[in-house]
Amino acid sequence: MPDPEDPGFWAVTRHADILTVSRDSETFLSGKGVLFDTVPEELLEASQSFLAMDAPRHTLIRKLVHSAFTPRQVARIETSIKDNARAIVAELKAAGSGVDFVEQCAKELPIRTLSDMVGIPESERQQVAHAADALVSWADPIYLDGRNALEVLVANQFYLHQVANQLAADRRENPGTDLISALVHAEVDGDRLTDAEVAAFFVLLAVAGNDTTRQATSHALKALTDHPDQRAWLMDDFDDRIGGAVEEFVRWATPVMTFRRTAAVDVELGGQQIAAGDKVVMFYASGNWDTEVFDHPEVFDLSRKPNPHLGFGGGGRHFCLGAHVARTQLRAIVGELLHQLPDLAAAEPAYLQGNFVHAIRAMPCTFS
Repeated sequence: MPDPEDPGFWAVTRHADILTVSRDSETFLSGKGVLFDTVPEELLEASQSFLAMDAPRHTLIRKLVHSAFTPRQVARIETSIKDNARAIVAELKAAGSGVDFVEQCAKELPIRTLSDMVGIPESERQQVAHAADALVSWADPIYLDGRNALEVLVANQFYLHQVANQLAADRRENPGTDLISALVHAEVDGDRLTDAEVAAFFVLLAVAGNDTTRQATSHALKALTDHPDQRAWLMDDFDDRIGGAVEEFVRWATPVMTFRRTAAVDVELGGQQIAAGDKVVMFYASGNWDTEVFDHPEVFDLSRKPNPHLGFGGGGRHFCLGAHVARTQLRAIVGELLHQLPDLAAAEPAYLQGNFVHAIRAMPCTFS
């Protein structure tokens, strides 16, 4: 039911307007929250989310995080992604036809990548994945199964903060080659990340890093099943075509459907007068189907060029830091799936209910 105390929001649906909001972080603020719904102030402050943060602190933290993503770190991550993708598809093959593709495959590569990046112990990996799921599933009545949504959100966020704090404390005393070690020791102009900021960034990695690739992988398999001509085109020259194909996978999936900003001042946007304090919600899925930008956006076209999709955001300060990692994961997992299981097909999916992520909750798959 609508909240009578909530004045509502402006829906930003055009590609050009989404770019404007994304790239003008002085006018359209993130610090009041990035979800449709108003999050309790104490929860917003406690989370210190990198997504729900404005300059100047956001600028400094982004510099610190960039300094931790060294070429050596990136190379190490890419190697682990390829190894994990090969192993995951081999495990799917061994599990046999008819299993849930999401559970057996799509969710596995993101959590293994995250674990290798930050050094999550084997004993915590599945619980971290479960908590990350909860932070994007908490509005789905099927997922909640009678539980209180806010309690689920708070409990799982608290758990992820605990894991991050334990990892950070250990890496300060025993630095390694993982990303948490790099983050706790990163320094820019004498500034370092606080414990709360390290924990908040870990939560972001766990949630965004888990869900974007998971959903894009699931949607990609369903699209390739439904469009065998596109699958054949891709396989005719896989190595040369997979880069462009990944961009269409992400556009088609649009894993994150919406993000909110709050107007700092009175402003005109798309011919409408927006008042200071108004909520402004960007609908990325709509922008990715904007006929002013995309020819026949309703067509799944792996050869689409150009493809200026909004699957990683619309640019600006909050452009997805993990876009390169997500692209690497998609290239690796799709390659292994199509080469190891050439007749792999997806059945009808069950979708998560909600307005934040375009999530496939479960999807059986078949292969010989």
